[in-house]
Amino acid sequence: MQLANRFLAGTLLAVLAGAASSQAPAPALTRTVVARGDVSVPGREAVAARVDIAPGGVSGWHTHPGDEISVVSEGEVVLMVAGQAPRKVVAGEGFVIPAGVVHNARNEGTSPTRLVGVYVVEKGKPLASPASAPAP
Repeated sequence: MQLANRFLAGTLLAVLAGAASSQAPAPALTRTVVARGDVSVPGREAVAARVDIAPGGVSGWHTHPGDEISVVSEGEVVLMVAGQAPRKVVAGEGFVIPAGVVHNARNEGTSPTRLVGVYVVEKGKPLASPASAPAP
């Protein structure tokens, strides 16, 4: 009986461990598109998105196929732009990233950071593309 209980307990632990490891971790950054539409520049569109960065989350180095105009609505973020010193952007402040510029954002706080991002980008291209970190 004791052997059967140990086997059952071991099997249960293995199943629970497998279920826990098969769940993908929540992404550090999510973009939720809330509006999309044509602009006056042929071949371009405006995309408005809610951007959420988890506590301790990093967006990863990336670029956009157009300009990004963002405002931090909650929390704060450390903005890293290739060729510039990192800077903290807090709620109520904004920033502009020109097309193709490699950048990254990190939430060093303990609560989520929320931004409103507006992107004026080339139609048909991904909103963001991974990029290599710039050399120091």
